[in-house]
Amino acid sequence: MSSLRVASYNLRGLKDDAAAAAAVVRALRPDVLLLQEVPRYPGSSYAIAALARDSGMLWSGRTRAVSGTSLMSSLRVSTTDARDRRLAVGLRENPRSYTLARVRVPAGPMVTVASVHLPLKEEQRLAHARTVLTEIAHHPDIPRDEPLVVGGDLNEGPDGAAWAVLGGVAQEVTGQDPTFPAHHPHRHIDAIFARGHTDANPGDRRLLEEVPVTDASDHLPVWVDLQF
Repeated sequence: MSSLRVASYNLRGLKDDAAAAAAVVRALRPDVLLLQEVPRYPGSSYAIAALARDSGMLWSGRTRAVSGTSLMSSLRVSTTDARDRRLAVGLRENPRSYTLARVRVPAGPMVTVASVHLPLKEEQRLAHARTVLTEIAHHPDIPRDEPLVVGGDLNEGPDGAAWAVLGGVAQEVTGQDPTFPAHHPHRHIDAIFARGHTDANPGDRRLLEEVPVTDASDHLPVWVDLQF
Protein backbone atom coordinates (compact mmCIF):
# COMPACT_ATOMS: atom_id res chain seq x y z
CA MET A 1 0.00 0.00 0.00
CA SER A 2 1.24 3.50 -0.83
CA SER A 3 0.08 6.93 0.32
CA LEU A 4 -0.10 10.33 -1.34
CA ARG A 5 -0.79 13.59 0.48
CA VAL A 6 -2.44 16.12 -1.84
CA ALA A 7 -3.14 19.71 -0.83
CA SER A 8 -4.88 22.55 -2.63
CA TYR A 9 -4.27 26.21 -1.84
CA ASN A 10 -5.40 29.53 -3.33
CA LEU A 11 -2.48 31.93 -2.76
CA ARG A 12 -4.31 35.19 -3.65
CA GLY A 13 -1.42 36.16 -5.87
CA LEU A 14 1.01 36.14 -2.91
CA LYS A 15 -0.37 39.58 -2.04
CA ASP A 16 -0.32 38.71 1.65
CA ASP A 17 2.60 37.30 3.67
CA ALA A 18 4.66 34.93 1.52
CA ALA A 19 6.62 33.72 4.54
CA ALA A 20 3.34 32.78 6.23
CA ALA A 21 2.24 30.92 3.08
CA ALA A 22 5.50 28.96 3.10
CA ALA A 23 4.95 28.13 6.77
CA VAL A 24 1.50 26.78 5.91
CA VAL A 25 2.91 24.53 3.20
CA ARG A 26 5.73 23.30 5.43
CA ALA A 27 3.18 22.37 8.09
CA LEU A 28 1.11 20.43 5.54
CA ARG A 29 4.10 18.60 4.01
CA PRO A 30 2.19 17.65 0.85
CA ASP A 31 3.50 15.33 -1.82
CA VAL A 32 1.51 17.32 -4.39
CA LEU A 33 0.44 20.94 -3.95
CA LEU A 34 -2.30 22.17 -6.29
CA LEU A 35 -2.19 25.97 -6.50
CA GLN A 36 -4.53 28.71 -7.63
CA GLU A 37 -3.99 32.46 -8.05
CA VAL A 38 -0.26 32.10 -8.38
CA PRO A 39 1.09 35.56 -9.37
CA ARG A 40 1.70 36.30 -13.05
CA TYR A 41 3.19 39.81 -12.96
CA PRO A 42 6.62 40.37 -14.61
CA GLY A 43 9.30 38.81 -12.48
CA SER A 44 6.86 36.89 -10.31
CA SER A 45 8.59 33.62 -11.18
CA TYR A 46 11.26 34.61 -8.65
CA ALA A 47 8.63 34.95 -5.91
CA ILE A 48 7.12 31.56 -6.79
CA ALA A 49 10.52 29.89 -6.90
CA ALA A 50 11.28 31.41 -3.49
CA LEU A 51 8.00 30.06 -2.13
CA ALA A 52 8.84 26.59 -3.43
CA ARG A 53 12.32 26.75 -1.88
CA ASP A 54 11.06 28.04 1.48
CA SER A 55 8.30 25.41 1.49
CA GLY A 56 10.60 22.53 0.65
CA MET A 57 8.81 21.92 -2.65
CA LEU A 58 9.77 21.69 -6.33
CA TRP A 59 8.25 23.91 -9.04
CA SER A 60 8.97 23.36 -12.72
CA GLY A 61 8.54 27.01 -13.72
CA ARG A 62 6.41 25.94 -16.69
CA THR A 63 2.98 26.58 -15.19
CA ARG A 64 0.86 29.58 -14.11
CA ALA A 65 1.55 31.30 -17.45
CA VAL A 66 -2.08 31.25 -18.63
CA SER A 67 -4.23 31.99 -15.61
CA GLY A 68 -2.44 31.33 -12.33
CA THR A 69 -3.07 27.64 -11.71
CA SER A 70 0.08 25.70 -10.91
CA LEU A 71 1.49 22.66 -9.18
CA MET A 72 4.40 21.87 -6.89
CA SER A 73 5.66 18.49 -5.71
CA SER A 74 7.91 17.04 -3.04
CA LEU A 75 11.10 15.08 -3.56
CA ARG A 76 9.21 11.97 -2.46
CA VAL A 77 7.29 11.71 -5.72
CA SER A 78 8.29 11.62 -9.36
CA THR A 79 6.33 14.00 -11.55
CA THR A 80 5.85 14.39 -15.29
CA ASP A 81 6.11 17.87 -16.75
CA ALA A 82 3.16 19.89 -15.48
CA ARG A 83 1.34 21.75 -18.25
CA ASP A 84 -1.31 24.46 -18.37
CA ARG A 85 -4.31 23.72 -20.57
CA ARG A 86 -6.37 26.71 -21.64
CA LEU A 87 -10.13 26.88 -21.02
CA ALA A 88 -12.62 28.86 -23.08
CA VAL A 89 -13.79 32.26 -21.82
CA GLY A 90 -15.60 35.18 -23.38
CA LEU A 91 -14.06 38.14 -25.15
CA ARG A 92 -12.07 40.40 -22.77
CA GLU A 93 -12.69 38.05 -19.84
CA ASN A 94 -9.91 36.91 -17.56
CA PRO A 95 -8.07 33.90 -18.99
CA ARG A 96 -8.70 30.50 -17.42
CA SER A 97 -6.78 27.24 -17.49
CA TYR A 98 -6.04 24.16 -15.44
CA THR A 99 -2.70 22.56 -14.65
CA LEU A 100 -2.25 18.86 -15.41
CA ALA A 101 0.48 16.40 -14.44
CA ARG A 102 1.02 12.76 -13.50
CA VAL A 103 2.80 11.70 -10.32
CA ARG A 104 4.04 8.48 -8.81
CA VAL A 105 4.98 7.61 -5.24
CA PRO A 106 7.44 4.79 -4.45
CA ALA A 107 5.75 1.40 -4.87
CA GLY A 108 2.55 3.17 -5.93
CA PRO A 109 0.57 3.72 -9.11
CA MET A 110 0.80 6.62 -11.52
CA VAL A 111 -1.82 9.23 -10.55
CA THR A 112 -3.22 12.00 -12.75
CA VAL A 113 -3.51 15.31 -10.85
CA ALA A 114 -5.16 18.55 -11.93
CA SER A 115 -5.36 21.99 -10.33
CA VAL A 116 -8.45 24.01 -11.23
CA HIS A 117 -9.77 27.49 -10.47
CA LEU A 118 -13.34 27.73 -11.70
CA PRO A 119 -14.85 31.08 -12.78
CA LEU A 120 -17.34 33.27 -10.96
CA LYS A 121 -20.07 32.68 -13.56
CA GLU A 122 -22.11 29.54 -12.88
CA GLU A 123 -22.47 28.51 -16.53
CA GLN A 124 -18.72 28.83 -17.08
CA ARG A 125 -17.93 26.81 -13.96
CA LEU A 126 -20.11 24.01 -15.25
CA ALA A 127 -18.59 24.16 -18.75
CA HIS A 128 -15.04 24.19 -17.41
CA ALA A 129 -15.62 21.27 -15.04
CA ARG A 130 -16.99 19.24 -17.94
CA THR A 131 -14.10 20.25 -20.21
CA VAL A 132 -11.44 19.29 -17.67
CA LEU A 133 -12.94 15.85 -17.12
CA THR A 134 -13.53 15.26 -20.83
CA GLU A 135 -10.00 16.25 -21.82
CA ILE A 136 -8.48 14.04 -19.13
CA ALA A 137 -10.70 11.12 -20.16
CA HIS A 138 -9.58 11.45 -23.79
CA HIS A 139 -5.93 12.34 -23.16
CA PRO A 140 -3.82 9.95 -25.28
CA ASP A 141 -1.19 9.50 -22.56
CA ILE A 142 -3.55 8.90 -19.62
CA PRO A 143 -5.06 5.41 -19.21
CA ARG A 144 -8.79 5.39 -18.56
CA ASP A 145 -8.39 3.39 -15.33
CA GLU A 146 -5.60 5.55 -13.85
CA PRO A 147 -6.31 7.09 -10.43
CA LEU A 148 -7.36 10.73 -10.69
CA VAL A 149 -7.18 13.72 -8.34
CA VAL A 150 -8.78 17.08 -9.19
CA GLY A 151 -8.66 19.93 -6.70
CA GLY A 152 -8.86 23.65 -6.39
CA ASP A 153 -10.95 26.74 -5.82
CA LEU A 154 -14.38 25.92 -7.24
CA ASN A 155 -16.01 29.28 -6.43
CA GLU A 156 -19.13 27.37 -5.40
CA GLY A 157 -20.24 25.03 -2.65
CA PRO A 158 -21.41 21.41 -2.61
CA ASP A 159 -24.82 22.44 -3.96
CA GLY A 160 -23.30 23.80 -7.19
CA ALA A 161 -23.66 22.27 -10.64
CA ALA A 162 -19.91 22.09 -11.34
CA TRP A 163 -19.37 20.42 -7.96
CA ALA A 164 -21.96 17.81 -8.95
CA VAL A 165 -20.18 17.16 -12.26
CA LEU A 166 -16.85 16.56 -10.50
CA GLY A 167 -18.61 14.48 -7.86
CA GLY A 168 -20.14 12.35 -10.58
CA VAL A 169 -16.78 10.89 -11.55
CA ALA A 170 -14.77 11.25 -8.34
CA GLN A 171 -15.34 11.37 -4.58
CA GLU A 172 -14.98 14.62 -2.63
CA VAL A 173 -12.32 13.68 -0.08
CA THR A 174 -11.54 16.83 1.94
CA GLY A 175 -14.58 17.08 4.21
CA GLN A 176 -17.06 19.89 4.76
CA ASP A 177 -15.11 22.52 6.72
CA PRO A 178 -15.53 26.05 5.31
CA THR A 179 -12.47 27.45 3.55
CA PHE A 180 -13.28 31.09 2.75
CA PRO A 181 -12.61 33.75 3.85
CA ALA A 182 -9.68 32.69 6.00
CA HIS A 183 -10.35 35.22 8.78
CA HIS A 184 -13.95 34.08 9.23
CA PRO A 185 -14.54 31.00 7.06
CA HIS A 186 -18.18 30.31 6.27
CA ARG A 187 -18.08 29.14 2.62
CA HIS A 188 -16.87 25.69 1.55
CA ILE A 189 -15.53 26.47 -1.92
CA ASP A 190 -12.13 24.70 -1.97
CA ALA A 191 -12.09 20.93 -2.35
CA ILE A 192 -10.27 17.89 -3.68
CA PHE A 193 -11.94 15.03 -5.58
CA ALA A 194 -10.33 11.62 -6.12
CA ARG A 195 -11.01 8.23 -7.66
CA GLY A 196 -9.05 5.00 -7.83
CA HIS A 197 -7.91 5.16 -4.19
CA THR A 198 -8.61 2.59 -1.50
CA ASP A 199 -8.95 5.04 1.41
CA ALA A 200 -8.95 8.78 2.08
CA ASN A 201 -8.28 10.70 5.29
CA PRO A 202 -9.16 14.42 5.14
CA GLY A 203 -6.67 16.82 6.69
CA ASP A 204 -7.12 17.71 10.34
CA ARG A 205 -7.27 21.50 10.84
CA ARG A 206 -5.47 21.11 14.18
CA LEU A 207 -2.30 20.64 12.13
CA LEU A 208 -2.39 24.38 11.41
CA GLU A 209 -3.26 25.67 14.89
CA GLU A 210 0.18 27.24 15.41
CA VAL A 211 0.57 28.46 11.82
CA PRO A 212 -0.37 32.02 10.68
CA VAL A 213 -2.92 30.91 8.08
CA THR A 214 -4.85 34.20 8.17
CA ASP A 215 -1.67 36.09 7.26
CA ALA A 216 -0.93 33.89 4.28
CA SER A 217 -4.04 34.14 2.07
CA ASP A 218 -7.77 34.81 2.08
CA HIS A 219 -8.36 31.06 1.56
CA LEU A 220 -7.63 28.15 3.86
CA PRO A 221 -5.87 25.14 2.33
CA VAL A 222 -7.46 21.72 2.05
CA TRP A 223 -5.56 18.45 2.04
CA VAL A 224 -6.06 14.69 2.12
CA ASP A 225 -4.02 11.52 2.60
CA LEU A 226 -4.92 9.05 -0.14
CA GLN A 227 -4.12 5.35 0.04
CA PHE A 228 -3.60 3.22 -3.08
